Amino acid sequence: MDLRAAGMGLAFAVMWSSAFSAGRIISTAAPPLTALSIRFFIAGAIGVALARALGQSWRLTPAQWRATVVFGVCQNALYLGLYWVAFQTLEASLAAIIASTMPLLVALAGWLVLGERLAPLGVAGLLAGFAGVALIMGARVQGGADPFGVTLCVIGVLALAVATLTMRGVSSGGNFLMVVGLQMVVGAVALLPFALALEEIAVDWSWRLGLAYLYTILVPGLAATLVWFLLVHRIGAVKAATFHFLNPFLGVAIAAALLGERLGPLDLVGVTVIAFGILAVQLSKQRTVARARP
Repeated sequence: MDLRAAGMGLAFAVMWSSAFSAGRIISTAAPPLTALSIRFFIAGAIGVALARALGQSWRLTPAQWRATVVFGVCQNALYLGLYWVAFQTLEASLAAIIASTMPLLVALAGWLVLGERLAPLGVAGLLAGFAGVALIMGARVQGGADPFGVTLCVIGVLALAVATLTMRGVSSGGNFLMVVGLQMVVGAVALLPFALALEEIAVDWSWRLGLAYLYTILVPGLAATLVWFLLVHRIGAVKAATFHFLNPFLGVAIAAALLGERLGPLDLVGVTVIAFGILAVQLSKQRTVARARP
């Protein structure tokens, strides 16, 4: 892995992890589903317009359309929709920790459901990662964390894992920015009926809300996704996924810095265990892929 790829991976991890704090700022000041649907419409329109300007086509293959719709519903509508609702009562740091289990869930599903080989190092990583999550969640719930918000986040990360598995083996055909934009439009359309039916428009306007909203559109929404696709193209999906081990650390650190969320000793221990669990799983995958090559 070269220095440029390492920088791209670190940038992606920071952008991905910062989305939780920005999302909490927005969701505590505005109706979350409405705000998220509008965000996806804006980001999707920008993505599609840029893709067309670059000569990319929206004439996707049936497989690409299926993946676009499933990913748009599972990641953008379900995962982020549930998380933004949970942000009303749940700290961003705990939400980030739950979301960081996505690589563990994908590896577990690949092993148990799809029959993929997982080396002992990977199995140990899974056990360690989930043990770290259980440690933190147990301490947080006992400390007063909202069980309903935790449940929404668990359902959300399961939807994200499904979306990730769906995208396996599906090529963008060179239309990666178009696919990203269309996924966001799908998410916006899927969220809109629920936003109209369940929410009233009441916004606590502030410069903090405006900056957070603009940030989520441009950085986690568009820039992070673009960097991820470029990183995968440069070093491959398995190596790129290794950077997910940074997300637990960065998620709680950014929430502490921006929102003043308190971190206890058990949080630090749990985050460390989760990070090394994710790293072990990804390194195990790298070794499996390397051995499978002729």
